[in-house]
Amino acid sequence: MSLVRRIEEYLKSLLTHQEAIEIQRNELAEFFNCVPSQINYVLSTRFTPIQGYLVESRRGGGGYVRIIKISWDAFPHYVLKNVYKEIEPSLEQGEAEGVLKRFYEEQLITTREYNLLKAIINRETLALDLPERDIIRAKIMQVVLTTLCRKD
Repeated sequence: MSLVRRIEEYLKSLLTHQEAIEIQRNELAEFFNCVPSQINYVLSTRFTPIQGYLVESRRGGGGYVRIIKISWDAFPHYVLKNVYKEIEPSLEQGEAEGVLKRFYEEQLITTREYNLLKAIINRETLALDLPERDIIRAKIMQVVLTTLCRKD
């Protein structure tokens, strides 16, 4: 398993028992025997709003990184708006699959729905050239997000 994956899995395991965690970037880098920039990479690629996470950081001596797991069933309007905007204007397959995985982990979609949506957004299914393929995928994911947020 790659270092990035190990760091991601470790942080997500901490988040299974709580909605937010605070970590020291340097301590985490020391724990994984890596440089702090590798921690930054994990945070910026694996813990994004479209994947259901907010990351706040404070630099300096007492600096920290706070990772907050967005509660999809009760998140505020501004979070939905930010996630929706971040999906625009295009979305790569890996990013879209990350969003779907989070929906599945939050039990917003079933295993069958997860697999169905993954098949729909797959580059083989969306047999178009770039950038059209990523634009269509983004529109599909926006519709999925909007539909999941409906109360009826």
